[in-house]
Amino acid sequence: MDFLKKNTPAGGAGKPLTRKQTGDAAEARALDHLQRAGLRLLERNYRTPGRGGGEIDLIMRDPAGTLVFVEVRQRASISHGGAAASVGGVKQRRIVFAARHYLMRLREPPPCRFDVVTIDAGQLSWLQAAFDAF
Repeated sequence: MDFLKKNTPAGGAGKPLTRKQTGDAAEARALDHLQRAGLRLLERNYRTPGRGGGEIDLIMRDPAGTLVFVEVRQRASISHGGAAASVGGVKQRRIVFAARHYLMRLREPPPCRFDVVTIDAGQLSWLQAAFDAF
């Protein structure tokens, strides 16, 4: 999509979008996609306290009761491996750290998985069980 490349609002008019606005739009698109697939939103942008912690873009529950921790990544092009390649080991560890922090609040942790939603050059892909906790 042209507006992703220009990093401006649809139609190309106005001020360029900030990184936060672009990220929020990607998360909103991913959330809409996952909700249409039957998942229910529990939390958005869950952060652990303190420095060096982690953040989870979306925490959802699938129809079978599995808790789904979702990382949303967007790239304007697929060069350098695209959005999926940007969820490396360090990012995965931070997401797992935040997920463990979230799970400590629950009496009985349900089954969990880590999904990644990528948006590469406007094309959305949902990678279920993209990585495991280690």
